[in-house]
Parts: sequence; C-alpha cells; structure tokens
Amino acid sequence: MHESAPQLRHELVSAGASQLLLPWVEDLLQDANLQLKDMDAIAVGIGPGAFTGVRLGVAAVQGLAISTNLPVIPVTSLDAIAAQLCKTQQFKKKQPQCFVIAIDARMDEIYWAKYQSAESISELPRRLGDIHLSKPEDIQLGGIHYLAGSGLKVFGERLFVNRTISSDALDADISISAIGILECAKRALKNNQQCDVHHLAPLYVRDKVALTTHEREIAFGKSSS
Repeated sequence: MHESAPQLRHELVSAGASQLLLPWVEDLLQDANLQLKDMDAIAVGIGPGAFTGVRLGVAAVQGLAISTNLPVIPVTSLDAIAAQLCKTQQFKKKQPQCFVIAIDARMDEIYWAKYQSAESISELPRRLGDIHLSKPEDIQLGGIHYLAGSGLKVFGERLFVNRTISSDALDADISISAIGILECAKRALKNNQQCDVHHLAPLYVRDKVALTTHEREIAFGKSSS
C-alpha cells in the first residue's frame, strides 16, 4: 500500500452506478499507472446503508478479487465515517473522548454506534460495541459530547429527547467516502485483518430489507383503516 496521495473519484449518482463503477476503477488504475494485480488488497464498504449500493459494491469487489486472487478488506460505513470525522478541524478543536455516528436507516430508524477517540491524531477511533438499529429517540447519548452523521439532518431534535449536545459538537454534513474506507483499510492491512472473498457479505443490521405495506403504515403511524 503506497503512502502517496490517493487517486480518488467521489461522485453522487442517483442511477446507473452499476454501469459506472468498473469503468471508474479502470480509469483510476490508469491514472495511477497501476494494474489491479499490483494491489495489496481491495477494500469495500459493506454497509449498513442503501441496500442496492451495498450489494453492488460487494458484488463488484467479489468479481475483482476472484479474478486477481486478492484479499479483501470489508469496512463498515459507520467506521469509515468515524475515520473521516476525526480528521476534520471542528472535531480536532472539540477533542471529544467519546462520540456517536448516526446515519439515516430509512423506515423511521437510524443506524448508530459509539466510538472512543484515539490518543494520537495518527490513529483511528475505536468502536465501542456493535452497530445498532433503533428509533431516533432510543439512541444512547449518555457520556457523549459529539454527534455526527446524516441522522442529524433527517431526525433533528428527535435525537435529543434525553440529551443535549452543543451546536458546535454536531456534524450533519459528513458522509461516507473512499477516504474513510481507505483509512480503515490501511489499519486493517497493517494488522493483517483481511477477509477471504468467499466470506465477504453485506452488513445489513436490519433483519428485514423491506417492510410490507401494512408494516410501513404502522411504522409511520398511518392507519389503513
């Protein structure tokens, strides 16, 4: 893994990602004057998040890894966001000991996890426990002095039923990108934490990918009667 500036392509697309992904990989390799076989491993975001995007990324990496016999490094979306967050000036200024990443999970729920900040800025934060799925009001913010992620934009004050966090300790704009995945992958590769491609799978957290119409009406408080 090279320490030079990474070759990046970060773009939000609403449709057609399946046709764009592999050509982007080819373009990035060409720009870096590398071939896929030159890589140490392939990192991929495994979720939780948008089901279609997660499945697409995992499937693409499975194909690439099998064709090259490269190991893969799965990275959860919240871990990647946490890695990015710690590099921001706002976070560095506050220096919170513990913080929470909370992202929109649709269906009136959020994915969230607690993290402990690293002692050195060159190190990554450590996740404290599992990634949770809950209603916004049920998020546990005791002892937390910093909150970040798309859950802030979507649910706002519903996250603060039992807790108040100062406005300069909130970051609603940060989202997952290749930079965060790369930071997590570098740590995993250094610690020899790789995954056989045949064991690679999306992390959904939610047991059910889709609700029935009736369940959706109940979840959003809309009675069908």
